[in-house]
Amino acid sequence: MAQDRDRVDRFLPLKPFVLDVLLELADGKRHGWSLIRDIQQRDGGDRILPTNFYRTLRALRDDGLIEEATGDSNEDPSERRQYFSLTSLGTKVARAEVKRLEALVVDPRVRKLLKGRLRAGASAG
Repeated sequence: MAQDRDRVDRFLPLKPFVLDVLLELADGKRHGWSLIRDIQQRDGGDRILPTNFYRTLRALRDDGLIEEATGDSNEDPSERRQYFSLTSLGTKVARAEVKRLEALVVDPRVRKLLKGRLRAGASAG
């Protein structure tokens, strides 16, 4: 069990974009374009460069966090879509990162900072 935890911990903390990808894949397999589109929408429309995106996917695959998956049987075979899904390690890493972030949010010092930010934002508007 400790060896498994060490294996997961070596990936933490995750870059926000990497966490975005893992969270999107937590609901099931997805093809690259749908991942880009949904992450862009959730992050306020910031453009994701395909080269950087596929480089990240390749790194996640090489690290064993995601794997290539078979496409849907009802899709047009002429469309070249590459599907990805989380591995069990990818699920563990995503879960560990979410728990790490959750622990930060419940920290009283963070709550104090957030309250101050909310008050400052309310008085500025």
